[in-house]
Amino acid sequence: MFWGCRTWQGLGYGCQIYGGTMNAGDYIEILETPLKDTLDFYDLRPDDFVFQQSCDSKHTAKATKRYLQDRKYTVLPWPARSPDRKPIEHVWKYLKAQIDLRARRPSSVHKLWDAVLEEWEKIPQDYIQTLYEPLTRRVRAVLRAKAGHTKY
Repeated sequence: MFWGCRTWQGLGYGCQIYGGTMNAGDYIEILETPLKDTLDFYDLRPDDFVFQQSCDSKHTAKATKRYLQDRKYTVLPWPARSPDRKPIEHVWKYLKAQIDLRARRPSSVHKLWDAVLEEWEKIPQDYIQTLYEPLTRRVRAVLRAKAGHTKY
């Protein structure tokens, strides 16, 4: 598994998740390292951004909520059964497509990790910014639909 984040200014640092599972403690460690490093790199302070994540149990755990509150991060409220509206999902799809387009597919976990990091660094910033443009419309549509289905 791979964890990564993105901002309007650019992609953030990513990290590999060994073993394929995470708990709240693992997630907090990610927030404390690659997320914090990303915020520092782009000189972002808590008032500069709204943090978006899913309603996965590690994201909604008491320890995670406390961590985010202690750092004064504004977290975008997200309905538990909301259809997936996170722009990062488009980034994952793009990343997977770029790896699939390679002439030689990775033949080991280590080569796959190298490919992920290489392709992650090449994701165009203008592509990332296009993912933000419809976000306001999408969030409004989800709110109007009371977290039900929308055209998005």
